[in-house]
Amino acid sequence: MALVTCPTASIGTAHQTNATAAARSFPEPVEGEVYYCGFAAESSFGASSYFIRRPEGNVLVDSPRAAGPLMKRLSELGGVRWMFLTHRDDVAAHRKFARAFKCERILHRADLTGQTADVERIVEGTDPVHLADDLMVIPVPGHTRGSSSLLYRDTFLFTGDHLWGADGEDELEASRSVCWYSWPEQVRSLAKLREFSFRWVLPGHGRRLRAESSEQMRDWLTRLLEQIGPVSSRR
Repeated sequence: MALVTCPTASIGTAHQTNATAAARSFPEPVEGEVYYCGFAAESSFGASSYFIRRPEGNVLVDSPRAAGPLMKRLSELGGVRWMFLTHRDDVAAHRKFARAFKCERILHRADLTGQTADVERIVEGTDPVHLADDLMVIPVPGHTRGSSSLLYRDTFLFTGDHLWGADGEDELEASRSVCWYSWPEQVRSLAKLREFSFRWVLPGHGRRLRAESSEQMRDWLTRLLEQIGPVSSRR
């Protein structure tokens, strides 16, 4: 599975290996009807992407490679209604998915580029936007000006490169060193997330993290903000 998902085909085996079964195993279940897509794209720096299967229409969060086995499996699982792009960096093969599934792509206006100028739905401002009763876009500027998270069922928060789990620890992490727009804005966005309930953080880069309750996740967010401490208003 690691060989299949590697964005640069840098993983090999000592002996010839048939990767068909591994390719077929994606998208891989995370919890409930939320899946990890695998097939990371080099153009998105190997970012993770996710698939939500729901009766009202499936959602693809960020873009994996448009690999044939994955496209086939997504079709078998009901296709894609919405393609939510968390920010400008992890869009990869979004046009190929849009053509294949006739899905509506969603991105914040502040992160539009020439590569994404044709997306079907543009999010504006900093207020949360409901896509459906169980789907909410939460703008979280900081990593990029138009970074946004997607909240599903008050349980799963897809964070792009805004927030992730610390390696080997039950703690959350964010880093100024990979903040391309404004660190003070990113810290304010982190604080805003405490207003919402969720148990999972599913990032584009970094470790996934699951809490036992939304209260525990909120405590982890508070701890992270305390570790960051006061920030200046400068970028």
